[in-house]
Amino acid sequence: MVTLRADEISNIIRERIEQYNREVKIVNTGTVLQVGDGIARIHGLDEVMAGELVEFEEGTIGIALNLESNNVGVVLMGDGLMIQEGSSVKATGRIAQIPVSEAYLGRVINALAKPIDGRGEISASESRLIESPAPGIISRRSVYEPLQTGLIAIDAMIPIGRGQRELIIGDRQTGKTAVATDTILNQKGKNVICVYVAIGQKASSVAQVVTTFQERGAMEYTIVVAETADSPATLQYLAPYTGAALAEYFMYREQHTLIIYDDLSKQAQAYRQMSLLLRRPPGREAYPGDVFYLHSRLLERAAKLGSSLGEGSMTALPIVETQSGDVSAYIPTNVISITDGQIFLSADLFNAGIRPAINVGISVSRVGSAAQIKAMKQVAGKLKLELAQFAELEAFAQFASDLDKATQNQLARGQRLRELLKQSQADPLTVEEQIATIYTGANGYLDQLEIGQRTPSHPTEPYPSSSPLIPSSSPPNHLLDPPLLTQPLREGREHGRRISEGPMLLFPGRREVAGRGLESATLGIYGTSMEERLPSPSVTVWVRGMGGSGGGLRKIGPWVVGTGGGLGFRGGDRSSLGFCGEGRSAAVRRRRWCNSHMRGAWWWWWSAVVKTYVGVADEGEMREMGGHKGGLEWDCEDREG
Repeated sequence: MVTLRADEISNIIRERIEQYNREVKIVNTGTVLQVGDGIARIHGLDEVMAGELVEFEEGTIGIALNLESNNVGVVLMGDGLMIQEGSSVKATGRIAQIPVSEAYLGRVINALAKPIDGRGEISASESRLIESPAPGIISRRSVYEPLQTGLIAIDAMIPIGRGQRELIIGDRQTGKTAVATDTILNQKGKNVICVYVAIGQKASSVAQVVTTFQERGAMEYTIVVAETADSPATLQYLAPYTGAALAEYFMYREQHTLIIYDDLSKQAQAYRQMSLLLRRPPGREAYPGDVFYLHSRLLERAAKLGSSLGEGSMTALPIVETQSGDVSAYIPTNVISITDGQIFLSADLFNAGIRPAINVGISVSRVGSAAQIKAMKQVAGKLKLELAQFAELEAFAQFASDLDKATQNQLARGQRLRELLKQSQADPLTVEEQIATIYTGANGYLDQLEIGQRTPSHPTEPYPSSSPLIPSSSPPNHLLDPPLLTQPLREGREHGRRISEGPMLLFPGRREVAGRGLESATLGIYGTSMEERLPSPSVTVWVRGMGGSGGGLRKIGPWVVGTGGGLGFRGGDRSSLGFCGEGRSAAVRRRRWCNSHMRGAWWWWWSAVVKTYVGVADEGEMREMGGHKGGLEWDCEDREG
């Protein structure tokens, strides 16, 4: 038998007394009264906060939403199949928050910021509240920077600025998601972080979007938050707030962000389901009375921050689905009143083959025009007028049998302008391409083309070709028929005389130079040499070599050619235009307008002036390019090559 001495017993008692913790730990606990349909009713959580996280005995997390006199209504973030009546629940004292970091870029996560792409855990040292207050009035500044979508119809007539909230609204299967994803694809290389939030979508649809992003290299700057149709209503309700918290993390780090909510109709339906199960009184269309606040507190978090907070921005493109084009329903009218404009997609236009099916007549952008660049603003004004007149004439022409020549010409031009607005999915255009395309259409340079013709592509072109100038269903290799490639110059080409009456326009990716008089020319790059063939058989210009901005000049016929810097024009001892190289000139305000090795960016654009004439020069001087008659003004103060 073991015997203990008195000193051993006293030592044991002394150790126990020293280890005694006098701290009193108070845990707010309760008991499950009822559970089912994703809702639990808890008795005894007397000091719980609204929106506080609670933890059940078996590990499930819930959010306390209903605080009643004798019980608390909790929505479950999970199926809750293992929760039993009578089990204990404890309050955590925390509001819902998620970890945030740069490591989330390129990942697919759920509403709890847990990865669901099978690529392992995501390390994060910071966290943000899922629901945080929106920036105040003093913290904001007005929208002034453009956010280009790559879609001509939007960038020209419904422009979006960084920090704006622009609603995309339309019936199902009208291309709402395509507009949003094309906008994300167009942000490549523009230093914009994108967040795509899929709410209640089919898992196959989300997988298709992710695959498109991966194939086009967009996942490098994109985070996908996905809660599919089989997810609990609580997680579908939380997903937009999770996406907003991630976007805010980058916005407050002085970066520009774009967030897509696809779509808020599903979030409202999930919130309605939760509210009805919590026995909240229903209102219009059975939605609870605070459904407006559901969306307003989410969309108000999008902002353009002032200089004191780093001038970051968060642009929101919420999507709302309508039923049979009814924009007067409860959720559409709510979101329209919150946002800064809407892009309306029409099922009739979609079925007529006009895609993107944007109804520019009832679409509007309330603040984006302040962010539109000057060149686009100049050409877009005429485009809007031409399309408005065309819409009126088209309706009138259905009842008129005999139309005069002017009306027929205007109808023909309107049809071509409508064709210009068509774009393939996942094929956004750069703003330079858009401006040149709109300018040619609105000024009648395409009036001689038949709808369905395609622009020429070089037979040995090593670069991927862009979308056609006049879209059609014909094969992509069709070359443009006469008269454009064979018609001679309309004006004289004698020495010292102006030969072109319009600006020379370069279509990046399309290799055409077009102007009035100089009807068409093809342009191709072969390694370090460039060939420009003019439509007259007597004038052929070869330019070889890079470097310099303008370089040495030699005259071939009426054309002034820079032998050092590619095709250039020179007046006195300054170069007005140049293909490549560094250096400043009267027109080239920014340096490094083109890569000196002509890697991928072989095309060039004008800085400050595109009011140009394809000019003619005497021995040492050239008639000043610029001046009058049409042309574009390109604002390059903020643009680097």
